[in-house]
Amino acid sequence: MKVVLKVVTALFFASVSASSLSAQSVEYIKAHYTKYEYRIPMRDGKRLFTAVYVPKDDSRRYPILFKRTPYSVRPYGVDRYPSQLGPSELFARSGYIFAYQDVRGRWMSEGEFVHMRPHLEKKGPKDIDESTDTYDTIDFLVKNVPNNNGKVGMWGISYPGFYVAAGMIDAHPALKAASPQAPVIDWFTGDDWHHNGAFFLAHAFHFLSRHGIYRPKPTKKFGRTFDYGTPDGYEFFLRVGTAADVKARFFTDEPVPFWDKLMQHGTFDHFWQARNLRPHLKNIKPPVLSVGGWFDAENLFGVLATFKSIERQGFQSRNMIVMGPWHHGGWESGDGASLGHVSFNAKTAIFYREKIEFPFFESYLKGKGDYQGPKAWMFETGTNQWRRYPTWPPKTARKKALYLRANGSLSFTPPDEAEGEYDEYTSDPAKPVPYIGKPVVGMVPEYMVADQRFAASRPDVLVYQTEPLEEDITLAGPIRVRLHVSTTGTDSDWIVKLIDVYPDDYPDPQPNPTEVRMGGFQQLVRGDVIRGKFRNSLEKPAPFTPGKPTQITFDIPDVYHSFRREHRIMVQIQSTWFPLVDRNPQKFMNIYQAKVGDFDKAVQRVYRSPTRSSRLEVFVLP
Repeated sequence: MKVVLKVVTALFFASVSASSLSAQSVEYIKAHYTKYEYRIPMRDGKRLFTAVYVPKDDSRRYPILFKRTPYSVRPYGVDRYPSQLGPSELFARSGYIFAYQDVRGRWMSEGEFVHMRPHLEKKGPKDIDESTDTYDTIDFLVKNVPNNNGKVGMWGISYPGFYVAAGMIDAHPALKAASPQAPVIDWFTGDDWHHNGAFFLAHAFHFLSRHGIYRPKPTKKFGRTFDYGTPDGYEFFLRVGTAADVKARFFTDEPVPFWDKLMQHGTFDHFWQARNLRPHLKNIKPPVLSVGGWFDAENLFGVLATFKSIERQGFQSRNMIVMGPWHHGGWESGDGASLGHVSFNAKTAIFYREKIEFPFFESYLKGKGDYQGPKAWMFETGTNQWRRYPTWPPKTARKKALYLRANGSLSFTPPDEAEGEYDEYTSDPAKPVPYIGKPVVGMVPEYMVADQRFAASRPDVLVYQTEPLEEDITLAGPIRVRLHVSTTGTDSDWIVKLIDVYPDDYPDPQPNPTEVRMGGFQQLVRGDVIRGKFRNSLEKPAPFTPGKPTQITFDIPDVYHSFRREHRIMVQIQSTWFPLVDRNPQKFMNIYQAKVGDFDKAVQRVYRSPTRSSRLEVFVLP
């Protein structure tokens, strides 16, 4: 009788599969999967809410695809189903067991939620972190969910990507494949809220005003959508005043505890050091496929740091990375053919889902095919094509320097004595440089490729550019910024932007509903910031001596971009980037305690003499 039932179930499964139902629909999932809800006990007794979807075809065993999230496993209730399971619709059609978990202290799970819960190297029997919660959950799933084949894969984007990275540490033996995608790794050095110590105001406020509200007990309703009352975030934050004013104006009726943590920990102190996952990514056993976007405004740093940390600290299986021309999570849905006004001339996200992600999990969890992906799948922007590399950065890349020169020129040749010593501008916190040339609220994804012509015309932005290139120049790898600067203040931010300037006769898109003119378009390729007081150490800030030339060195995350023949390479330098980055008073102090009257103008100098040559050190492919 059992055999007959299995055959009937298999025939039913096959017949519905042949129907016109889309795998991206509630109806398809209801027809093919049965939902179960568990409250899985952890080693300290707390129970974590987990929704599990099991294929109705019980004629074979399935691997488990597992996602942990602070953003809810909705819809709740065994009779309610989502419209999608897994990383893409390919997985629902292929057949997997899908498990989704509210992490500790969020939504319907018990316990206390701790942002970026620190990893514990040494643990007692009941000590917990995200690694132990992952281990205990996997152990429960493989022992209790019917028809599983004993193999588990994990994936997640952004904050869920952090939980994948944390779950890879001291991994359960059943964890056979892991894909941390745009994972949060270090919230002070380069992810989300801070870049080299500079506070990303617009992003932090937008996220925490919605997701940072205190949750005292398990609930199915949580969070809110903040109403700015205006489409113009630039004016909104100018009117707010300072970061210190945010809590009093917006976070009193509904407390946002992590905002207070941001304001209390203004250096890379014990609080942030404990939340840096990089030192713990060692001796990783499951195969890893890290995924990220070259134009990810949130966690570009995290995905590169994850890959490089695993590579540097040793791993016992395959360690791979994929980087496409995507914004944050842009590989999960859509076709990935463009971002903002920039076209990539290829359906890059579809290629990734079909040719990289799906085969990776199919191979390691089902034994289908022998996944032979390269160490690095890299999309080269500019030429717009995928490349495969056995190492990243490529071993053939050679270090060169782009020097700032007189009269706004930029060259691979160092300056000479006849060119003068410096360029200067006045930075006024009352009139900061916008980070994008249109009214927006929050941190919009397209800023990472946005036209910079609006900034180039400002007197508080220095502009340097090459002559039109006679041949393609391809940069591949990290960028090290070396500036010699001075300020009349005692602190200052320094923003450096690398830009691809299109030829004047570059064609406009057809059709062109936004009426953008692409001739002379200044596409941001990479931009980043350092808060000047952290130039020597993120732990121990130091003031500038007014007027004294000082060297600043910091790293900008990797690029892989080809500046085509007849394009120009441009560098812009400025000291405000608002409201992406909060305003620096330009005096050495705790900025989170600054009052409106603390903000001063400052005269900034960037030196470019032979003895004080300011430059970008880049890796150039032959």
